[in-house]
Amino acid sequence: KMAEKQEEPSNAQNGEPDNAEEGEGKKKKVKREDLPPFEIVTGERLPAIFFKFQFRNVEYSSGRNKTFLCYVVETQGKEPVTSRGYLEDEHAAAHAEMAFFNTILPACQAGARHDVTWYVSSSPCVTCAQRICEALRKNKGLRLTIMVGRLFMWEEPEMQAALRSMKEAGCKLRIMKPQDFEYVWKNFVEQEEGEEAKSFVPWEDIQENFQYYEEKLAEIL
Repeated sequence: KMAEKQEEPSNAQNGEPDNAEEGEGKKKKVKREDLPPFEIVTGERLPAIFFKFQFRNVEYSSGRNKTFLCYVVETQGKEPVTSRGYLEDEHAAAHAEMAFFNTILPACQAGARHDVTWYVSSSPCVTCAQRICEALRKNKGLRLTIMVGRLFMWEEPEMQAALRSMKEAGCKLRIMKPQDFEYVWKNFVEQEEGEEAKSFVPWEDIQENFQYYEEKLAEIL
């Protein structure tokens, strides 16, 4: 059974060193201060160790209770603009999906059409799904495609209803294929300084898990 309780992972499980005060931890603290109400980490590229743990499309998501959201926003204004980056929530009230609507989208050109693609480690919770539906209904110029690594709590009836409501609101929901994980690796993951860009190495069950989740999503929708 896949819909299991999310465990509180240690820093090490999240791919963070337990002495997170050093190095990466300091960088994150500076960035968090930029977005006062939300414990949200933002940036252009996430550490490879986070990607390998959090985005893995495993059946059992034990310890993976953060959301990593990589986004591409293509604004079709007078001057077409493409912006990209990632958001990571920190066990705070605001999830990464909420933070996108509160901080990233308002910074884009008002009144323009926005084609937005998210690559998310797991599908949105019920509350975030409701917010997504509201945003799509209010903003007729917003087109949203969500590529998810895993389905979150998909066995719960209210979660299934939330996924269906997102589809009805015009959101395109897709399960990430191996090629999508490779795209995220190339475009959103930090490479070690001084090293050649490492090629994406698929994990053993990546294709089987993609097919499993794709079948489940098709049944739900």
